[in-house]
Amino acid sequence: FFSDVSAACKFHNIPSDTVISENGVGQFEINLNHSANGLLAADHAVFLKRIVRGIAQKHSMKASFMAKPFLNLAGNGMHLHMSIVDNNGANIFSPKNQMGTNILKHAVGGMMSSLAESTLIFAPNINSYRRLKPGSHAPTSICWGYENRTASLRIPGGDVGNTRIEHRVAGADANPYLVAAAVLSGALRGIEKQIEAPAPIKGDSYSKNLDQIPSDWRKAIEIFKEGSFNRTFFSNTFCEVFSNLKLQELATFEERMENFEMMTYLEV
Repeated sequence: FFSDVSAACKFHNIPSDTVISENGVGQFEINLNHSANGLLAADHAVFLKRIVRGIAQKHSMKASFMAKPFLNLAGNGMHLHMSIVDNNGANIFSPKNQMGTNILKHAVGGMMSSLAESTLIFAPNINSYRRLKPGSHAPTSICWGYENRTASLRIPGGDVGNTRIEHRVAGADANPYLVAAAVLSGALRGIEKQIEAPAPIKGDSYSKNLDQIPSDWRKAIEIFKEGSFNRTFFSNTFCEVFSNLKLQELATFEERMENFEMMTYLEV
C-alpha cells in the first residue's frame, strides 16, 4: 500500500515525504514537503487525499480522513507549517537564536486573535469537535509555545534558519485551501497591526486556565457568522454561504434520533 502511494505521488509530482505510524490503530501520518506557493501546497494536500483513497480501494481497504473515526483513539489532524521569506529569499521568522523574531510573535498574535472566528474552517463538521478534546493529542485552547505539542500554535525546534509556525488546530476533514487562507490571513493581520502575542505556555495546556477554542459546532458557526475578522479577508458572499450551509447541515443532524437515545429514554 505505502509503496503504491509513494509511486503515485512521485508520478503526479506530489512532494510526499516520510510515512510515520501514529498513535491510533491503522493511523499514519504522511508529510508533504515545503512549497513556496501556498495555493500549490493546498493542491498537494487535496491530491494526496485522492491518491490515498484510490490506492486503499485498490487494496480492498477504505481510507478515512474523518477528524475522529474512533472515539477511544486519537483523531486525525491536518497540521500546517508556515514561514515567510522576503524578496531576497530570507526567512523573516529566523533570528540568531530559537526564540523567533518580533515579526514571528506578531504573526502568532494575529493567528491567536483570529482563531475563534476561524474555528469553523478548521473544524467544519459535527465530527470535527469530537477530536478537540482535552488529552486527545489535539489542542483545545488558544495558546502557543516552543516545542509544545499541546498548544494550538507550536514553534518547532531545530535549525533556526527553518524557524516556522505549526498550526495544529485543523482536522484532516478540513478544506486545505480555506485552512491555508485562514492561517495566512491571521498571520498578515498580526504583522500589519503588530498584535502582541501573550507569553508562550510551558507544560500541559489542558491543565491551564486559557481561552478555549469553540467546543461545539453551533457555537463555532455563530462565532464565524457574527465575527468581523473573516469578512476582512473573505468576501461577504462566502461568509454568508459558508455559515448558512453549515447551519443547514447542523439542522439535518438535529432532525435525526439515534438508537442509543431511544434505548436511554424510551421508558423514562
